[in-house]
Amino acid sequence: MFAVLKTGGKQYKVQAGDVLRVEKLAADAGEKIQFNDVLMVGGDKTVVGAPFVEGAAVQADVIDQIKGEKLIKFVKRRRKHSSKRTVGHRQKLTLIKITDILASGGDKSGVKAAIGSGSVAAVAVAAAAPKAAAKKAAPKKAEAVAEAPAGADDLKKLSGVGPALEKKLLAAGVTTFAQIAAWGEADIAEFDEKLSFKGRIEREGWVAQAAELAK
Repeated sequence: MFAVLKTGGKQYKVQAGDVLRVEKLAADAGEKIQFNDVLMVGGDKTVVGAPFVEGAAVQADVIDQIKGEKLIKFVKRRRKHSSKRTVGHRQKLTLIKITDILASGGDKSGVKAAIGSGSVAAVAVAAAAPKAAAKKAAPKKAEAVAEAPAGADDLKKLSGVGPALEKKLLAAGVTTFAQIAAWGEADIAEFDEKLSFKGRIEREGWVAQAAELAK
């Protein structure tokens, strides 16, 4: 039996026992996780989703959090004094081993869903608990916390980020330079689409700038 799952903006054809390197997930080594975005399940009978197969899931064990090969990137910014910079990057990855493929019943398994660590969903999950507690304790102050959380970095230090763009980032749960510095290609594409940045993230070199500012 095999399945085609989607994670980190990529698709993988897997079967039980396969070991994969995928875009970093919000999970610790030893945890059991479940991929619910299954595009196809094959075996005795092939089922194709529209776009996902209802009830299907792929379960896996997290082996370790690792880094990919080092990539060299040349950054040139013409808007401010034609600065040039060469930076290195090692993509953060999660090493997993596929354990089970469920053709049905995945929505009732109770296994933790696999969520990208830098995705909007992961940020929302991480921020949900403290925000909910703050809202119950002081409803009038909850809005202020969402606007400018304690310990948040001044995101306006990034090139091209003004009060309006900073507000968008804060609303999406992005509050520190470290978060932006950890973005991979899938995260950049996701934020670019959801927040309508129209390529600004790569054009302005936010990831490289954030890495410097986070030091």
